[in-house]
Amino acid sequence: MQLVALSVTAAITFLSSNVDAFAASPNKVTSVMPQAGITYALGNKQVSLSSLQQSVELGKNQTENSSTSSSTVDGVDLTNAITDVTPAASTVTDNVLSDIQNATGSVIKKTATNVAEADEAAEVDSEEESFKSLVIAKVTNYVNVRDIPSEDGEIVGKLYDKSVGTFIDEEDGWYKIQSGSVEGYVKAEFCVTGEDAVELAKEVGTRIATVTTTTLKVRNGAGLDAEVIGLVPIEDELVVEEELDGWVKVSIEEGDGYVSTDYVTLSTEFVKAESKAEEEARLAKEAAERAAATKAAKANTSSKSSSSSGSSYNSASSYTTATSSIGAAVSQFALQFVGNPYVYGGTSLTNGADCSGFVMSVYANFGVSLPHSSGADRSVGAAVDGLANAQPGDIVCYSGHVAIYIGNGQIVHASTAKTGIKVSNADYRSVLAVRRIF
Repeated sequence: MQLVALSVTAAITFLSSNVDAFAASPNKVTSVMPQAGITYALGNKQVSLSSLQQSVELGKNQTENSSTSSSTVDGVDLTNAITDVTPAASTVTDNVLSDIQNATGSVIKKTATNVAEADEAAEVDSEEESFKSLVIAKVTNYVNVRDIPSEDGEIVGKLYDKSVGTFIDEEDGWYKIQSGSVEGYVKAEFCVTGEDAVELAKEVGTRIATVTTTTLKVRNGAGLDAEVIGLVPIEDELVVEEELDGWVKVSIEEGDGYVSTDYVTLSTEFVKAESKAEEEARLAKEAAERAAATKAAKANTSSKSSSSSGSSYNSASSYTTATSSIGAAVSQFALQFVGNPYVYGGTSLTNGADCSGFVMSVYANFGVSLPHSSGADRSVGAAVDGLANAQPGDIVCYSGHVAIYIGNGQIVHASTAKTGIKVSNADYRSVLAVRRIF
C-alpha cells in the first residue's frame, strides 16, 4: 500500500477577512497550492487537458504499444518507419494555448465566411484574440473568489497565482469567472484579462509528454538513426520543449533529446481554482496521510545495517533521534550511498538504482511506500512552495527525474549511468515540484 503524507502545518483556511489577495507566509510548509507553470507544476490540482477530451489517436497508440515486440526501435515498426522527414516548426506554445482554450471554453465566435477567408496570419490573430476572455490570477499566493462582487461576499474558493479562469462578466471592479468547479467574483486588480492575458496564457501551461510504452528511447536527434542518450520508463512525465513532425524535444537527466510521438501522449497542465469544499477535503486528507506516514516511520524504520563489496552502511534507525526530524534522518541515511552505481530500473541502494528507485528504496527504510516513477512522485505527499521552502528529506521533482533534498540548496540523487548516486545543487535544472512526506 502506498503511503503518502500531506502537511497541514501551515494550511491557509478560509477566513471571513476582507483581504482578497494573500502573500505566502515566510514560515510556510505549504499545504496550499504552489505556483503553476514550468517552475512548480502541481501534482494534486493539475488539470491534464488530455483527460478532458476524447482522443481516437490515444486509443490507437495504446493498441499499437501493447503489441510492440522487442525487435522494434523506439516502439516504432521499422518496416513503416520514415527517418528522413524534416521536422516542422515548433508548436508548443500554440498547443498550450489551444488546450487551455478548449478546457476553459474561452472561444470567440467567428462566422463561416470569416473562417473560410482567413489566411494563416489571421488565424493566429484570432486564436490570440480568443485568449483575451481568460482571467489569470497575478498575485503572490492566491486571490479569494466570492459569491458577490463585494468584500462582504462569502468566500467560495481560491484562485491561485497564475491559475486560469474564464471571464463571464465585469461589475464595479470585479470579474465574474468560472474556474474548475468554482464560479464567483475576484477583484480585478489582482488578475489580468484582455490583452495582458494573451502573453501570460503562454506561460501558465506546462506541456507534458507522458510515456505510454514500457521503455522509451530518447535520442540526440529527431530520427531513428540518431544516437540513444537515455531510457525512460512507462508513465514517466517529461517537459516538452519543442514539438516537431512526429517527434518532441524533451528534457531528461542526460540532457535534451527527442522522442517519437507514437509512444507518448501530449497534454497541457495548468492550475484551476479550488473551492472551499475541495480545500477542506484536501487538508483533511493531507493530515490523515501525514499522520499515517509518521506512524509508519516510527514503527517500521529499519534497524538493519547493510553491506556491499566490503562497505557497511548504517541503518535508518541510527539517524532517527528524539531531536531530529524524520526528514533530516531520511536525507542523512540517503547520503551514505553516494558513489554507488546508477542502474536503469534498479532499486538497490548498494548494487544500483535509478532515480525513482533510489528515492523509493530510501523511503522504504522508513516504512513509507512510494511509486517507482518520477512522474508519480510529483503527486505524493504535500506540495511545498518551491526550493526556497524545501527542508531535508523533501522530494524534488524534475522532468523525468527525482531526487531527495538534503539542505543548503543541495540534493542527493541517482543521476546517470556515468555519474551514479551523487550530490548536486538542487537548482541545476528547472524544478517541477517539491513534495513533503513527513
